[in-house]
Amino acid sequence: MRNFGGILLLLGVLGFFYASSQLGQYEPAPEGLGIRESLQYPAARWELVRYGCGGAAAVGLLMALFPKGR
Repeated sequence: MRNFGGILLLLGVLGFFYASSQLGQYEPAPEGLGIRESLQYPAARWELVRYGCGGAAAVGLLMALFPKGR
């Protein structure tokens, strides 16, 4: 579990930075839209990918620090 957690942490961090760089290429989605409407804009999709990668990195960190579920 520790190795898988390290790999997940690494992929999450790299994905976060990649999504952040892609996010800078697009103009932000308009304010006040719902989630479904905002996903029609590329910037909102990259923002969602960035949050997902951040979550994956957090889970990977927990798996690397607590491999046996202490």
